[in-house]
Amino acid sequence: MTAEDAILDADLYTDEDLEEADIVEWYEARPMTVSTYVATGAVIGAFALGVLTAVGALALMGRLDD
Repeated sequence: MTAEDAILDADLYTDEDLEEADIVEWYEARPMTVSTYVATGAVIGAFALGVLTAVGALALMGRLDD
């Protein structure tokens, strides 16, 4: 559908059609809840992954130096 088609289609609607339009209500989503154990595991896992990455990078730089 091009812009010209949309303009032409707009002429087919009358004001009465718009008065009968459905009202849609949007609700805010519930905040995501995570248990303490899952949050703790995620933090420890992220820290461990960071440590492994740092050790791996240091090991790789050590090998490139030789």
